[in-house]
Amino acid sequence: MLDRDNPGQYPPNVQAILKRVAPASGFVGQELLAVDAEAGTAEIAYTLDERHLNRYGAIHGGVTALLMDDIFSVASGLTIAWGQIVPTLEMKVSYLAGAKPGRVIAKARVVKRGRQVIFVEASLTDAEGRLLATATATMMVAEMKRG
Repeated sequence: MLDRDNPGQYPPNVQAILKRVAPASGFVGQELLAVDAEAGTAEIAYTLDERHLNRYGAIHGGVTALLMDDIFSVASGLTIAWGQIVPTLEMKVSYLAGAKPGRVIAKARVVKRGRQVIFVEASLTDAEGRLLATATATMMVAEMKRG
């Protein structure tokens, strides 16, 4: 569990999340559980409800993709400096089982960090540990533009 009372011990991206959650992350109930900057790993819980359902009563595939994109930015963000961002260049999601409302857990790791590109992979499980989806992505290291 993250020590929210000591944000200075975390990389800049985690400090920013602890200070203010992004609106999209708040929409899915983002809760940072663990980060390891040295290993390039992150674990996040999300709380999903009826707002996240498709017409058939399962969590919408676009919401699952949002969860994966969210954890990719956290894991890859562990490797960047203050003032840099990591926009997603491409992402592939494999949907393995239908998700229902409730708590889900995403885990991601940086596979390879290059000078300008980061490769990451992630998994999403439900509260019982059932694998719901896997994903891979390519992230770009860029300077944040001000103004």
